[in-house]
Amino acid sequence: MKKGQDVLGIDIGGTQIKMALVDSRGHIRRQTTSEWHPVGSWKEDLDGLVKAVGSFLASYAVSRKTLLGVGIGLPGLIDAERGFVHHLVNVRGWRELPAAALLKKRLGLPVWIDNDVNVMTLGEATYGAARGYRYVICLTLGTGVGGGILFEGELYRGRSFSAGEIGHMPVSRRGPRCACGNRGCLETYVGNRAIVRLAKRRIRSGERTRLVRMFGGRLNRLTPEVIGRAARAGDRLALSVWEEVAEWLGMALSGIVNLYNPDRIVIGGGVAEAGEVLFRPLRKVLKKRTFAIPMRGLQVVKAKLGNQAGVVGASVLVRRMSE
Repeated sequence: MKKGQDVLGIDIGGTQIKMALVDSRGHIRRQTTSEWHPVGSWKEDLDGLVKAVGSFLASYAVSRKTLLGVGIGLPGLIDAERGFVHHLVNVRGWRELPAAALLKKRLGLPVWIDNDVNVMTLGEATYGAARGYRYVICLTLGTGVGGGILFEGELYRGRSFSAGEIGHMPVSRRGPRCACGNRGCLETYVGNRAIVRLAKRRIRSGERTRLVRMFGGRLNRLTPEVIGRAARAGDRLALSVWEEVAEWLGMALSGIVNLYNPDRIVIGGGVAEAGEVLFRPLRKVLKKRTFAIPMRGLQVVKAKLGNQAGVVGASVLVRRMSE
């Protein structure tokens, strides 16, 4: 791993872009978060990304000569070796696109890309909650639901670099339509939108809850963060929402644990900020549904790097790929 040079790490989500200047020890020297609203045209989206990078470097007086490269985590199916985007599930217009090469030409810097949760997994494996473990499942729960896999201590990408799409595991034959086009994907039960939709349905059915007071009765203001706060305060409706989310998530993860026998399950993303109101029932579901032997010693923990996991992991990607 090369040292002594900073890396620009970029984490692109469904609604935000995070950028950070990361040193060789994984420390963030400068960072920023901005809104991102993809327009359905990869050309216009890349223009916006290039402009954002230029503004970031200019605002902190960073010379391109001091950078080892740029690492980017993207929410979709990525061929990391070729720097090729096959498909971004929640972003229209990015299909069969040599994104790394296009950005390298525009930015004048080496660019490496990978799936955003693979990038998060690299960060957690190097500096966070997966450090020192050989068999790990990493998840992010947010707008989308993604997964990353550590096998023998190394990131496992699969034959076509598409391993880890936990959010698109079918868990129901006739479930809601997913952004990927399928029905009954795990993401449609445990993603941000699904959690809010479930709480709204319960509220409209007339169940008593303090949630209504918390956002002034305006259902459009309801978020997983608000539902988490209500649950931690003991609200029964909010607690039942998290129990149902844990049931769906635990059902999927129990199959993965029986199949893969990991040391740890590391969960990050905005939904994980609910904390023990999610993790406590999730552990119960796993204990109930999973074989006893693979459950022995299995730890289900929150990601350590939090919102910085993506940008830090992107810096690890650059250092590993440029060796």
